Amino acid sequence: MRRLLCGVSLGALVLGLGPTLVAAAVPTTEFRWAADAEGGAPFVEADPTQPDKLVGFDVEIADLIARGLGRQASFTNITFTSIDQSIERGDAEIGLGGIEDTPARRSSMATTLPYYQFREVLSVRNADASRFRTLGDLKGRRVGTLGGTIAYEILLRAEREFGILPVSYDDDVHPYSDLVIGRVDAVLLDHVLAERRARAIPGFTIQPQSVAVGHYVGVLAARNAKLRDQVDAILRAAMRDGTLERIFRNWGVWNDDQPRLHARLLARQPVPAVSGFDAPDLAATLSGWDAALRYLPSLIRAAVVTIVLSCLAMALAVVLGISIASGRVYGNRLTQTLLTGYVEVIRGTPILLQLFVLYYGIANWIRLPAFVAALLGLALNYAAYESEIYRGALQAVPVGQLEAGRILGLTERQVLTLVRAPQAFRLALAPMTNDFIALLKDSSLVSVLTVLELTKQTQIFATNIGSWIIPGLLCAALYLAMSLPLAALARRLERRWKAATA
Repeated sequence: MRRLLCGVSLGALVLGLGPTLVAAAVPTTEFRWAADAEGGAPFVEADPTQPDKLVGFDVEIADLIARGLGRQASFTNITFTSIDQSIERGDAEIGLGGIEDTPARRSSMATTLPYYQFREVLSVRNADASRFRTLGDLKGRRVGTLGGTIAYEILLRAEREFGILPVSYDDDVHPYSDLVIGRVDAVLLDHVLAERRARAIPGFTIQPQSVAVGHYVGVLAARNAKLRDQVDAILRAAMRDGTLERIFRNWGVWNDDQPRLHARLLARQPVPAVSGFDAPDLAATLSGWDAALRYLPSLIRAAVVTIVLSCLAMALAVVLGISIASGRVYGNRLTQTLLTGYVEVIRGTPILLQLFVLYYGIANWIRLPAFVAALLGLALNYAAYESEIYRGALQAVPVGQLEAGRILGLTERQVLTLVRAPQAFRLALAPMTNDFIALLKDSSLVSVLTVLELTKQTQIFATNIGSWIIPGLLCAALYLAMSLPLAALARRLERRWKAATA
């Protein structure tokens, strides 16, 4: 019996470890690479004729590297701002897709040699092409760019030197559409993105003078330096035999900068991460806490924007919610139907969609400022949820008390204000507080409208120093500093209200 049990145990152990042993014995044939397919051509995009197929020069470079390693390229879609962190945690072996070479990445990750050189260029409306030629001409003007990029760091420095107002975006489409309609006065981005948008969005001019020069690289985890060296050898070979040139020419991005870059790399000459505009440091030479001290004023300003926006939006949501709830309880059938329809539409659609419609969708008719659109979007969304809280609280007041008030000769308005509303308020106070705290956190969504609130500023900070640890801790501390006093105040109000009605 003992032998039988031992045999069964050994068999189970072998069966349990079998897949692991096989996996360890057989090397993987996949070369996992990551990018954000939303980045679009010429980097990475879905083939318009075959949506399940990816095309772009970074797709071809990934295939080139995989073949050089004797493996098969396997794509993983990761949000652009999370690529560095995902590579570090092992979601893929290399990140591509227009990733900029920065001192921060060089110090914290294993970056490949720069395989493409780009120029940071200024784009302005056609009518302003003669007066806005450089950043120095844009004093006091709004200049858009992507957050967490070299261009954004340049604008932060220009803010200090020239008084420029940087405006951060999450994509490279809306900066140029906002430029054309006048929401910003210029856009600073690399020439690949600028030229791509110029073909689709008429009405702006790309100034010929470069503000700075940077490079695209692949990023690997610091522990994968050996694999990085293999990738570098493959890229150098592709530069030497003209493969990279053919890829870039095929996508219309080859220019006179590339042969000089390739010649320097083949000669093993060092290439700086960034040059021009005093080579922005991108917080790379600072320690984590030194960088935190540098960014802390920006985080505090963003926290102020968050709390002001949240308070105003909640106040408006409460007023609208009370009106909607009252209309659904006391209104006629048509009023009740219309208000119910509003609540269901708002609750049944994403708040991000509602924000986009308010800011971008109706821009041809009404151009709301970003803060106003964010305020209205949050208020209109939360008003629907607040109205349900108030309607439920109004209907929770015992009917007997309402009838008693009417018997005493009170009008319906007096019954509402003297009997029903005070009790409903006590019932609604706790869920109202929960909604306010939720709104405080949902305010992070308004960054899609260029409102630089706390979470967006933290994301930019984390991207620029190459780590989420310190920025994340500071962001959490600021959110707690805003939400905990609110929760304590709500508990105090509840205790006082219960004592007064006891």
